[in-house]
Amino acid sequence: MTALPLDPARIRAAFPAFAEPSLEGQAFFENAGGSYTALQVLTRLEGFYRRTKVQPYGVYPASIAAGEAMDLAFERIAAAINVTADWIHFGPSTSANTYVLGQAFGEWLKAGDAIVVTNQDHEANTGAWRRLAAKGIEVREWRVDAQTGRLDIAGLEALLDQKVRLVAAPHCSNIAGEINPVAGIAARARAVGAVTVIDGVSYAPHGPPDLASLGADIYFFSAYKVYGPQQGIMAIRPSLAAQLPNQGHFFNDDKLRCRLTPAGPDHAQIAACAGIADYLEFVAEVAGEAVDGATPFRRAHAAMRAQEMALAEPLFAFLRARTDLRIIGPTDAAIRAPTVSLALDKPGAQVAKRLVRHGIMASGGHFYAYRLLEAMGIDPAHGVLRVSFTHYTTPAEIERLIVALEAELA
Repeated sequence: MTALPLDPARIRAAFPAFAEPSLEGQAFFENAGGSYTALQVLTRLEGFYRRTKVQPYGVYPASIAAGEAMDLAFERIAAAINVTADWIHFGPSTSANTYVLGQAFGEWLKAGDAIVVTNQDHEANTGAWRRLAAKGIEVREWRVDAQTGRLDIAGLEALLDQKVRLVAAPHCSNIAGEINPVAGIAARARAVGAVTVIDGVSYAPHGPPDLASLGADIYFFSAYKVYGPQQGIMAIRPSLAAQLPNQGHFFNDDKLRCRLTPAGPDHAQIAACAGIADYLEFVAEVAGEAVDGATPFRRAHAAMRAQEMALAEPLFAFLRARTDLRIIGPTDAAIRAPTVSLALDKPGAQVAKRLVRHGIMASGGHFYAYRLLEAMGIDPAHGVLRVSFTHYTTPAEIERLIVALEAELA
């Protein structure tokens, strides 16, 4: 295995779950469904509940402190993904956030306008947009290759013209795993005057994205998959957010944060999200001189990606040698996230249940990428086995997974 830039022991010390007796002896390979929570996040969450669990932005000290803790989260998350704080919107979940966005765009777009969606997406970033067809919006589908699950950029180019007002696509699929060329997607959409909406839920856990270089107008992800609390985070270009119809209370029309989050999200969890940035800075500190980057967040991204690529090498070597399974997506770890889905003779959920006896926590199903599995000729009810890991996974756990798969696929 390639040398690891991050010391697993130091990294895992930042996650109380790894010291939890009830989880001892179990290797966690369901990170695509939600990561363990970093100590930095838990510390901020507990502190908010202990000291400032009051209505924020008031006139008394505890209320002022609560508002300041929330404001800090907006600033810290913005810094982590290289935008300004006025880009950031917190909501109860990514699915709820995209639903609200769909409602807003439904009022903003006009009958006869066109949008582009993919069949590679999690349903949260395709279903909300497809519903706009009922309002007279033309929905065009950018389709994956049925064998590889890949989105070819040429397929997008064939769909774009002056009628297209929005392009929705994933940064990477939660099943196929391949990292899509977001900067190229955004540039092509911008050339025809379209807005780009990128689902980063399956990418963000593997390193904070640099939105300034990607160029997307909207980028969203789930905090609970990025070592944080149960929140959905949206980054929206402020000029676009100001143009979209207000989805909140009429008297908050001039408050950018309130216009696209009609249900006030949990104050404590917003404040705790500052701990995500704290943790990423810790990752950069652990990496030290092992990786390059202009900021701690860029170094954290580089270290996390390098760590995961090294961990993936032996797993893909094992999987490529087998003829009794179908690997969804590429086997080159440099162009994908370490979310690995396998099509097997047995239902994915059934194999995941058998892996439990080996101390492997994985999962099976369609993972809300129903359309992708259908496009690839896989019955969504049969599903795939998905094993997903992050930079805190250890080489020993990868070896344990390989041994378990070998035993259960024999």
